[in-house]
Amino acid sequence: MKYLVMIYGSQADYDAMNGTGSEGHPAWTEKDLQAMFQHMESINNDLAETGEVLEGNGLSAPKQAIVVTDGPGGASVVSDGPFGETKEVLAGYWVLDCASDERVTEIAKRVHQCPAPEGSPPSDVVIRPILEAAPGK
Repeated sequence: MKYLVMIYGSQADYDAMNGTGSEGHPAWTEKDLQAMFQHMESINNDLAETGEVLEGNGLSAPKQAIVVTDGPGGASVVSDGPFGETKEVLAGYWVLDCASDERVTEIAKRVHQCPAPEGSPPSDVVIRPILEAAPGK
Protein backbone atom coordinates (compact mmCIF):
# COMPACT_ATOMS: atom_id res chain seq x y z
CA MET A 1 0.00 0.00 0.00
CA LYS A 2 1.25 3.46 -0.83
CA TYR A 3 1.00 6.29 1.68
CA LEU A 4 1.64 10.01 1.74
CA VAL A 5 3.27 10.96 5.06
CA MET A 6 3.12 14.72 5.61
CA ILE A 7 4.79 16.88 8.23
CA TYR A 8 3.28 20.27 9.01
CA GLY A 9 4.72 23.57 10.20
CA SER A 10 4.14 27.32 10.05
CA GLN A 11 5.95 30.39 8.77
CA ALA A 12 6.99 31.00 12.41
CA ASP A 13 8.68 27.56 12.40
CA TYR A 14 10.62 28.42 9.25
CA ASP A 15 11.60 31.80 10.71
CA ALA A 16 12.77 30.13 13.95
CA MET A 17 14.89 27.66 11.97
CA ASN A 18 16.49 30.67 10.28
CA GLY A 19 17.34 32.23 13.67
CA THR A 20 14.36 34.57 14.12
CA GLY A 21 12.37 33.33 17.09
CA SER A 22 8.94 34.49 18.21
CA GLU A 23 6.57 33.68 21.05
CA GLY A 24 6.27 29.90 21.24
CA HIS A 25 8.85 29.46 18.48
CA PRO A 26 12.38 29.83 19.92
CA ALA A 27 15.22 30.52 17.49
CA TRP A 28 17.10 27.40 16.42
CA THR A 29 20.86 27.18 16.90
CA GLU A 30 23.24 25.50 14.46
CA LYS A 31 23.36 22.57 16.92
CA ASP A 32 19.53 22.32 16.85
CA LEU A 33 19.50 22.31 13.05
CA GLN A 34 22.20 19.65 12.87
CA ALA A 35 20.25 17.42 15.29
CA MET A 36 17.12 17.79 13.13
CA PHE A 37 19.03 17.12 9.89
CA GLN A 38 20.71 14.04 11.39
CA HIS A 39 17.37 12.70 12.62
CA MET A 40 15.71 13.13 9.22
CA GLU A 41 18.75 11.78 7.36
CA SER A 42 18.67 8.66 9.54
CA ILE A 43 14.99 8.12 8.72
CA ASN A 44 15.59 8.69 5.00
CA ASN A 45 18.57 6.32 4.96
CA ASP A 46 16.62 3.60 6.74
CA LEU A 47 13.66 3.98 4.36
CA ALA A 48 15.98 3.85 1.34
CA GLU A 49 17.60 0.69 2.74
CA THR A 50 14.21 -1.03 3.23
CA GLY A 51 13.00 0.15 -0.19
CA GLU A 52 9.91 1.77 1.34
CA VAL A 53 10.59 5.34 0.23
CA LEU A 54 9.44 6.26 -3.27
CA GLU A 55 9.93 10.01 -2.89
CA GLY A 56 10.36 12.63 -0.18
CA ASN A 57 11.20 16.30 0.09
CA GLY A 58 11.07 19.31 2.35
CA LEU A 59 9.17 22.31 1.08
CA SER A 60 10.06 26.01 0.99
CA ALA A 61 8.67 28.52 3.49
CA PRO A 62 5.01 29.56 3.13
CA LYS A 63 6.09 33.12 2.27
CA GLN A 64 7.49 31.67 -0.98
CA ALA A 65 4.16 30.09 -1.93
CA ILE A 66 2.11 31.00 -4.97
CA VAL A 67 -1.64 30.45 -4.76
CA VAL A 68 -4.11 30.38 -7.62
CA THR A 69 -7.67 31.20 -6.54
CA ASP A 70 -10.97 32.10 -8.13
CA GLY A 71 -11.41 35.78 -8.95
CA PRO A 72 -14.10 38.01 -10.43
CA GLY A 73 -16.06 36.33 -13.19
CA GLY A 74 -14.33 33.01 -12.58
CA ALA A 75 -10.93 34.29 -13.72
CA SER A 76 -7.91 32.76 -12.01
CA VAL A 77 -6.05 35.10 -9.64
CA VAL A 78 -2.40 34.46 -8.79
CA SER A 79 -1.15 35.65 -5.38
CA ASP A 80 2.25 35.50 -3.69
CA GLY A 81 2.76 34.56 -0.02
CA PRO A 82 2.87 34.99 2.87
CA PHE A 83 -0.67 34.11 3.76
CA GLY A 84 -1.56 35.32 7.26
CA GLU A 85 -4.77 33.30 7.38
CA THR A 86 -2.80 30.06 7.01
CA LYS A 87 -1.62 28.76 10.36
CA GLU A 88 -0.18 25.37 9.42
CA VAL A 89 1.22 24.37 6.06
CA LEU A 90 2.75 21.30 4.52
CA ALA A 91 6.47 21.48 5.36
CA GLY A 92 7.63 18.18 3.89
CA TYR A 93 6.45 14.79 2.71
CA TRP A 94 7.36 11.21 1.90
CA VAL A 95 5.62 8.86 -0.52
CA LEU A 96 6.08 5.43 1.05
CA ASP A 97 5.23 1.90 0.03
CA CYS A 98 4.62 0.04 3.29
CA ALA A 99 3.26 -3.38 4.13
CA SER A 100 0.69 -2.12 6.63
CA ASP A 101 -0.90 0.78 8.47
CA GLU A 102 1.09 -0.29 11.51
CA ARG A 103 4.40 0.06 9.66
CA VAL A 104 3.65 3.51 8.22
CA THR A 105 2.42 4.64 11.66
CA GLU A 106 5.71 3.44 13.17
CA ILE A 107 7.59 5.59 10.63
CA ALA A 108 5.34 8.62 11.28
CA LYS A 109 5.94 8.34 15.02
CA ARG A 110 9.68 8.41 14.35
CA VAL A 111 9.28 11.53 12.20
CA HIS A 112 7.19 13.13 14.97
CA GLN A 113 10.01 12.57 17.47
CA CYS A 114 12.34 14.90 15.55
CA PRO A 115 14.45 16.96 17.96
CA ALA A 116 13.68 20.67 18.29
CA PRO A 117 14.66 23.44 20.71
CA GLU A 118 12.98 23.42 24.13
CA GLY A 119 9.64 25.24 23.90
CA SER A 120 9.12 24.57 20.19
CA PRO A 121 5.71 23.24 19.19
CA PRO A 122 5.78 19.67 17.90
CA SER A 123 5.04 19.24 14.19
CA ASP A 124 1.97 17.24 13.30
CA VAL A 125 2.51 14.25 11.03
CA VAL A 126 -0.42 13.10 8.89
CA ILE A 127 -0.69 9.79 7.02
CA ARG A 128 -2.96 9.48 3.99
CA PRO A 129 -3.32 6.28 1.96
CA ILE A 130 -2.85 6.93 -1.76
CA LEU A 131 -5.70 5.63 -3.85
CA GLU A 132 -4.53 3.84 -6.94
CA ALA A 133 -6.89 3.49 -9.86
CA ALA A 134 -7.07 0.14 -11.56
CA PRO A 135 -5.50 0.14 -15.05
CA GLY A 136 -7.89 1.54 -17.65
CA LYS A 137 -10.07 3.39 -15.11
